[in-house]
Amino acid sequence: MDFEHSEKTQELLGRVKAFMSEHVEPNEAVYYAQLDEGETRWQSPPIMAELKDKAKSAGLWNLFLPESELGAGLTNLEYAPLCEAMGRVHWGPEVFNCSAPDTGNMETLERYGDDAQKEQWLKPLLAGEIRSAFAMTEPAVASSDATNIETSITLYGNEYVINGHKWWTSGIGDPRCKIMVVMGKTDPDADTYTQQSMVLVPTDTPGITVARMLNVMGFDDAPHGHGEVIFDNVRVPAANMLLGEGRGFEIAQGRLGPGRIHHCMRIIGVAERALEMMCQRAAERVTWGKPVAARGVTQERIAQSRIEIDMCRLLVLKAADKMDRAGNKEARQEIAMIKVAAPNMALGVIDRAMQVHGGGAMSQEFPLSYMWSRMRALRFADGPDEVHRRQIARLELGRQGALPKRD
Repeated sequence: MDFEHSEKTQELLGRVKAFMSEHVEPNEAVYYAQLDEGETRWQSPPIMAELKDKAKSAGLWNLFLPESELGAGLTNLEYAPLCEAMGRVHWGPEVFNCSAPDTGNMETLERYGDDAQKEQWLKPLLAGEIRSAFAMTEPAVASSDATNIETSITLYGNEYVINGHKWWTSGIGDPRCKIMVVMGKTDPDADTYTQQSMVLVPTDTPGITVARMLNVMGFDDAPHGHGEVIFDNVRVPAANMLLGEGRGFEIAQGRLGPGRIHHCMRIIGVAERALEMMCQRAAERVTWGKPVAARGVTQERIAQSRIEIDMCRLLVLKAADKMDRAGNKEARQEIAMIKVAAPNMALGVIDRAMQVHGGGAMSQEFPLSYMWSRMRALRFADGPDEVHRRQIARLELGRQGALPKRD
């Protein structure tokens, strides 16, 4: 067992870290100032285009997409530390064209799209010319059980007609968003896991209404955003179907595995930054004649954070390694474990950092409150904790020969 990254990974990681330190982190304030000063918050700040051009020129572009000549040729294990480095800044991954939901949608198109779909949508996504959204969750049903989804996708002649009500459609607020991957039912009478399909829906198709943009624990998450979207007799060509009718669950499993681990990789970066901020603040502030860093309670918080971050990182790397060696299906328990562990770990680390920062931690002076809200939201994204814990438990019970029979 080798705990050292490959030479290729170390070289790329050094370049990504240097780019983050030189270009991204120093421009955080610029990004948010431009976002606030624009005519609307629902537009990409000019600094983003500048940074993307620099990243592309530096050869730090499309670093994800394993097992594809369109990416950087990295395995999940090799990509993990790069994703962690990008995740230190909320919008950092977009600079390298490595942000959600685009990465998941690009991987979906690469794995399951036909040549025409790739030409029309994957090519401009890989070039960073457009962005995308993913529409799965619905307000009327418990979407943690995807079999509940009610949106209909009905074939009429050479077109599919889509009717439904989605929300938490991530990415729909960005004016650069031109394509959605929409999950719905093509045959409600089929077997449970073959009722669903995924279809490509251009965002300018008649019948689509963005009813509102949803706040995430008080933050608007602009310019990316999460929208409530109505589909009212939305018509798309039959050729927009991905892989074929009834293949939605199959695609979801292939798409969400990598997406979940990318989230967890970025979460490690967030936690590392929070720990750095905690240490720096503790060294700078003095209470009753001593630096806060000299207080036992602070040292305990720092020590516990370091332990938890390193434990979680090892679990993430184990999951990535198993995905590479055995495939996403065989690694589903490890993927579920990190999806539960990583956000909960980061919440604890950020909460400790907030305590050390005092009242300022709740304000815009520091990014901690926003970091905390994002980590809390990630306990819902790509499935709530309860769904992942259920899968972990059932796989463990099966391994022990103790899995209860289904009713």
